[in-house]
Amino acid sequence: MANAAERVYTLIKETVEQQGLTLWDVRFLKEGASWYLRVFIDKAEGITIDDCTDVSHAIDPIIDEADPIDKAYYLEVCSPGLERELTRDFHFVWAVEKEVKIKLYKAIDGKKEFRGILKSAGEEIILQTEDGEKSFNIKEISKANLCDFE
Repeated sequence: MANAAERVYTLIKETVEQQGLTLWDVRFLKEGASWYLRVFIDKAEGITIDDCTDVSHAIDPIIDEADPIDKAYYLEVCSPGLERELTRDFHFVWAVEKEVKIKLYKAIDGKKEFRGILKSAGEEIILQTEDGEKSFNIKEISKANLCDFE
């Protein structure tokens, strides 16, 4: 159902941006017996409940009209949070000079997790770690998060 999330992302991106916000990501997930369409929004000064409510009201008719999802689901609009996941190219570019934690699909030198300052983003990710500079192909990364919680 990742395609449903991408379709929704494309459908609502302009509307979210017209409200002065960034559309961080869209996820369509099953939790227990229920499906959730989660829309993550962001802005420099942080997201408020009013931002979430306004976006929800603005995008709900767009999603209903396009009807890109053939299941019943709950729509949630929220902030990506302090430990926001980095999944899109622009996320990595945004996170340059910030501390991140990455997990790899396969271990390199016996390690699958690395933490450090993101120095460069693109096909190759360069991370300044305690052990020096490390370079990873973005396709080697299974998960990446911002470390903005300490």
